[in-house]
Amino acid sequence: MSDTRTTFIQDLQRIEEEHYQLRVGEQLQDFVTLMLQYIGDPQPELRDDLIYPAFYQWIREENRFTEAELRSLLAVLTDEEHLFYQIGSEGDESVFTRTFSVLPIALIMWRHREQPFLDHADFLHLKHSLLRYYKEEKDLRGYLSESGWAHSAAHGADALDELVQCCKSDAALQLDVLAAIVGMLHNGQHIFSEEEDERIATIVDTMIDKDLLPEQEIANWISDLAQCNDWPRSRGQVIARVNSKNFLRSLYFRKRQDNRRKDLVAVILAAEADLNKFI
Repeated sequence: MSDTRTTFIQDLQRIEEEHYQLRVGEQLQDFVTLMLQYIGDPQPELRDDLIYPAFYQWIREENRFTEAELRSLLAVLTDEEHLFYQIGSEGDESVFTRTFSVLPIALIMWRHREQPFLDHADFLHLKHSLLRYYKEEKDLRGYLSESGWAHSAAHGADALDELVQCCKSDAALQLDVLAAIVGMLHNGQHIFSEEEDERIATIVDTMIDKDLLPEQEIANWISDLAQCNDWPRSRGQVIARVNSKNFLRSLYFRKRQDNRRKDLVAVILAAEADLNKFI
């Protein structure tokens, strides 16, 4: 373990103990530089227990960054050394850099939703980056016994949930996000088992609750999601069917008592029944 890394861990532990207040002479940007350097550290203690909580506290809870600093931070987080670091690789440690870059992106978008500061070009870059990430991420592992959370599908879903709520999000973007969700559920490789379906369902639940798309459009999308049941039998078809079924169940239990959405709930139940081989 390098002296810099050891000292950095100790500093973040002390900052946490002191409720994320910096001491006289300490500069926030000095810590941010190291947080970005070690954001994908293979040891969960640093990336998950120390770096992410510091970002959460300083971005969401305390609003410690200026708008210019947040734009600069977002530019780094979405670059080829962070969100797209070795994108497409599977089974190695690069996934941690990608998945723990997307989490603070979600925090920055939350800040933007509270008080908009991203211009049109910034927002377009962010939209394209997140949609590209959700399409190109191939390492879909959840929790790893020695390295902790990878959880790319869930972390990416958190960011997409923020994206669809931004004031600049239009119907075309909502449809792009729904297409990205289909791609993730029908990924051909991985059946989700770490509640990724819940995090993905949150996006669609948000769209429904906030009327971001006409209800009929969402109903049609849900019905189309079940079409994988008619594909030729293959491992990819099974993965698509099971992931879609579990996603629909998660969504159903969000909406089942919403009397305003009875028709949509019926569509969810019908699609789940199409995908369920046991009824």
